Amino acid sequence: MSPSLPRILLTGFDPFGGESINPSWEAVRSLHGRRIGGHLIVARQLPTEFAGSLRELKAAVREVAPTILLGVGQAGGRHQLSIERVAINVQDARIPDNAGAQPVDEPVIADGPAAYFSTLPIKAMLAALHAQGLPAEISQSAGTYVCNHIAYAMLHLAAKRRGVRAGFIHIPYLPVQAARLRGAASMAQADVVRGLEIALRTATSTAVDRKLSAGAID
Repeated sequence: MSPSLPRILLTGFDPFGGESINPSWEAVRSLHGRRIGGHLIVARQLPTEFAGSLRELKAAVREVAPTILLGVGQAGGRHQLSIERVAINVQDARIPDNAGAQPVDEPVIADGPAAYFSTLPIKAMLAALHAQGLPAEISQSAGTYVCNHIAYAMLHLAAKRRGVRAGFIHIPYLPVQAARLRGAASMAQADVVRGLEIALRTATSTAVDRKLSAGAID
């Protein structure tokens, strides 16, 4: 990997909840070593564990020294790429993580603020995805499981480093997963990868986000 290029730390998760694959890692690892917008992508897999994922994330940030952090996670009920607007300082697990931990109403960072907003240009990313025919939305909640945990942790770490930006994207099931789940939405891996490329290229080239409506009524 070129030491002269600024780096993007792109993370995905290992399988959880009885699944044998996690579409976030399948997409993320295919981008490892790619150059986008003058940046080098470094992919890392995180465990779907509250404590373990934070430990691995901190180690990766120290090693990679990224200027952009983008976390990617599976959200099985969603129909499109979901660009997260906010991450909250709460862990409230409906199911145990892969280490058997199930925190309830606990903070991600004990002395951290209640929430962080994404520091990536989420509206510009949304517009770019739509322009290329990919279904995408701005999501107002990353949940309270390990994805939100990592989204919050990324933003907390980025806030302590000048010039570093961070955000999170949820993606649907892969078709092979949805085939076992009647009526479940899915997205082809090639489209997810293309969407991540578009989002990252937009992030590297957009200093000031666009102002366009992408809110929610409920």
